[in-house]
Amino acid sequence: MRDADAEAVIGLWHAAGVSRPWNDPRKDLALARRGAHAAVLVAEAEGRILATCMVGEDGHRGWVYYVAVDPGCRGQGYGRAIMAAAERWLVARGVWKMQLLVRADNAAVQDFYAHLGFGESRTVCLQKWIGEEEPGSD
Repeated sequence: MRDADAEAVIGLWHAAGVSRPWNDPRKDLALARRGAHAAVLVAEAEGRILATCMVGEDGHRGWVYYVAVDPGCRGQGYGRAIMAAAERWLVARGVWKMQLLVRADNAAVQDFYAHLGFGESRTVCLQKWIGEEEPGSD
């Protein structure tokens, strides 16, 4: 992603339904782009961003977030392409495990990831809001 892509990326996140009111997308973009351990990947055609994926690694696991495809372009392979790009990004850094979080009620997305080879990890994800009051239930 380029600096000039920020508004288009954020617009896509909203259109695709992956953003939440309590998460500041500008802050998330800045954090992901500030170092070598994360990146925001985009798929673009004719000057238009059609898919995104935020990818990062913690030295042991790779994680993907904000995987989004333009709602008008779904079913055309952009989701598979952006996930393949994230996987290549992680493999190039020596990471051998890729993880993501999906809301329990999002069955359609769970099916998409199952077709890409993802399976439930039989773990429990715990979270704690630090540095500020808990703004939502993400």
